[in-house]
Amino acid sequence: MSQIGNIMDELYAVIEDRKQNPKEGSYTNYLFDKGVDKICKKIGEEAAEVIIAAKNNNAGEIIYEVSDLLYHLNVLLVQSDIPLDSIYAELKKRR
Repeated sequence: MSQIGNIMDELYAVIEDRKQNPKEGSYTNYLFDKGVDKICKKIGEEAAEVIIAAKNNNAGEIIYEVSDLLYHLNVLLVQSDIPLDSIYAELKKRR
């Protein structure tokens, strides 16, 4: 069984904490300050980088870029007040 759920919960909690308790110099807070347009722009950029990594057939690059994409998706979820459990429920429903 994968361990990703644990780290995703931890990542989400850290991002949520940054929203509630901003830290000067935090990249996450920079994204929150810039708003949903900037967050979505970063998601688009990271998705494109995942595609390029996949086309290059470079596993290390794919892992790195997917990690960036997951981070930015979590920022969007926190910004939108959507808990990870809502994503879980939707995926479970589709199964």
